[in-house]
Amino acid sequence: MTYLWIALGAVVGASARYFLSTLMARGFVSAFPYGTLLINITGSLILGFFLVFSTERVLLDPRWRLLVAIGFCGSYTTFSSYAFESFALMEQGQWLLTGINIVASNALCLAAVLAGAALARGL
Repeated sequence: MTYLWIALGAVVGASARYFLSTLMARGFVSAFPYGTLLINITGSLILGFFLVFSTERVLLDPRWRLLVAIGFCGSYTTFSSYAFESFALMEQGQWLLTGINIVASNALCLAAVLAGAALARGL
């Protein structure tokens, strides 16, 4: 049953990731991977909020952690895509975009986790 909860969350997370990355690609025609950056930031926000909310504010069934934290966030966030896109930018000699992607992804995703935790604690 554990795998079913993870798989259910993963289907929703992967679908949301594809939808949002496609939407961003249509809206921002650029070499910079805006979709991956947005997905990593929002995924970090969701994970930070959910883990703090579910451990400090409410007592949830452990299956929610499987569904949301492992399933949804695990398939929604795109660290491997971020790493490959950073590598691809380096390969293309796009040093400024490479640096922006690395710094923005790390700093903004950490800030998003902090924001999610603060939101959960503020409820």
